[in-house]
Amino acid sequence: MSETTLKKRNEIERAHIWSTEDLYQSDAVWEKECGEVIRMAGKVTAYKGKLSNPDKLLEYLDFTSALEVKLEKLGVYAYMRADEDVSDGKYSAMRSKILTVETDYCEKNAFFTPEVSAIDTNTLKSWASEERFCDYDYLLNEIIRRKKYSLSEKEERILALSYGVTPSFKEIFGKIDNVEIPFPKIKMPDGKKAQLTHGLYSVCLHHPDRELRKRAFDALYRTYRDFINTICSTYHGSVKADNFYAKARGYKSALDKAMYNDNVPTVVYENLIKAVSANLENMHEYMALRKSVMEVDKLHMYDLYTPIASEVDKTYDFEDAFAMVVEGLAPLGAEYRELLNRAKQERWMDVYETKNKRSGAYSTHAYGYHPFVLLNHKGTLHDVFTIAHELGHAIHSHYSNKTQPYAKSQYSIFVAEVASTVNEVLLLKSMLAKATDKSERIYLLSYYLDCFRTTLFRQTMFAEFEKIAHEIQASGKPFTPTALSNKYYALNKKYYGPSVTHDDKIRYEWARIPHFYSAFYVYKYATGLTSAVSIANAILSGKENALENYIKFLSAGGSDSPYEILKIAGVDLGVDEPFTIAMQEFCQTLNMLKEELK
Repeated sequence: MSETTLKKRNEIERAHIWSTEDLYQSDAVWEKECGEVIRMAGKVTAYKGKLSNPDKLLEYLDFTSALEVKLEKLGVYAYMRADEDVSDGKYSAMRSKILTVETDYCEKNAFFTPEVSAIDTNTLKSWASEERFCDYDYLLNEIIRRKKYSLSEKEERILALSYGVTPSFKEIFGKIDNVEIPFPKIKMPDGKKAQLTHGLYSVCLHHPDRELRKRAFDALYRTYRDFINTICSTYHGSVKADNFYAKARGYKSALDKAMYNDNVPTVVYENLIKAVSANLENMHEYMALRKSVMEVDKLHMYDLYTPIASEVDKTYDFEDAFAMVVEGLAPLGAEYRELLNRAKQERWMDVYETKNKRSGAYSTHAYGYHPFVLLNHKGTLHDVFTIAHELGHAIHSHYSNKTQPYAKSQYSIFVAEVASTVNEVLLLKSMLAKATDKSERIYLLSYYLDCFRTTLFRQTMFAEFEKIAHEIQASGKPFTPTALSNKYYALNKKYYGPSVTHDDKIRYEWARIPHFYSAFYVYKYATGLTSAVSIANAILSGKENALENYIKFLSAGGSDSPYEILKIAGVDLGVDEPFTIAMQEFCQTLNMLKEELK
């Protein structure tokens, strides 16, 4: 649908517009509460220097929790309204205003962690065990846990000062990648030339025109090659900073520091790489099958994103799509089904694309209120999966907020994609079980395999590269474009196998991954899918207490370490079992696709 044919917001049925009035009846009410929060934030500094008294500490925690609940609500409303029409200056101004309030509050509240960390450990443990601190016990125990790598006051001050003079390498890369790099124009199928962008590159890679894919691939990586020295220097700075701060605090490595901050054992990272590396023959087999189905002499890296099966020529209006999701998620029980229906009846979702509405999809929430979901439903099968995915996030938030006090309600990024992916896996398996059309089954199976390829295998390859890059820098070996590109090229060969023609330019792919500037983050995508497969299979097989334990997991919020919370759902990433289950799932799906293609 073109921009000119998009409906205006006031032309959409009310039933398909999210109920922001549940947060604030009007913008005037929002403004009034914003003023109240600003006044509340001004009182926070009154607690500075007094937190060594347990009564004052509890009073402070209750006060700031109440303030942050209001602050979250203000932010969610402003961001949602701004996303309804990104050209609307009024809501952009409200969003900027609340961001300023949040920043000011964080600055005023910066004394909290250092001051509480200075309290004697045994004293803090004693307070954390008291009933009156039950809402804050995990928070206090986390402060105690992190003391292990805290330094003296003088050393902490020096490190804090260093953050102000150490460049933000992530920001620098963003400027290079989004502003400075002069991507060329490429010839499109209609004969006209178009400016290559990150978005257009993705479109080209999925396009059936192979020559277009090649032109886009060559143009993109030729440009990164031309800027490889600058990008390598930027990434070197980022890696060097990671290693410096890890060493300064006494961690064995930057990886150990990142995992410790996640409160996840480093063995999880190691198990992931080990398990995927041990099962790469299945990935290689999938690449061989893709080459055969595509009937190409050589399978290039730019051939891996175009579907090997055409999407089912069918559109799904929202009502039908939602019904498919409800049916597909039936194994999650009657209570979950009721929440799905509430999401529709109570207008949690903003369903259709409208002029100037933010693209994509997401879920958001404010504590004490139902969650919200932004969609841009166009009727594709992908859109059906998006409904299931985003409602997975939403219902995870619902259970956590309903069960936990505010201080324990926020679940970790480490588990954030589990619930959404469980929903996708359940929906896909439901659709497969009902599909009678051969082409639909082929599409669904290849869709699932590509989820594994991009989310489990590719992200693990990225994770292994990050580990190698940090080890190179820490060991004092040359951190050069040639060294990094050669390591990346070798990993690409390792992961994709002999059926793929490893185009020389793919060695520069590492240079375009923004996540590398948030070190050791991407592994969470891979462990999320791994966990979801185990959970979905346990529920579908009727494993004892599997559903009950999954709901407990959804309800746990941030009440414990994410690693321990995931174990509630029956997934222990510290052992081989969940990785084995995920690899078996990939292998079984591949065999099913082979049968369908006979």
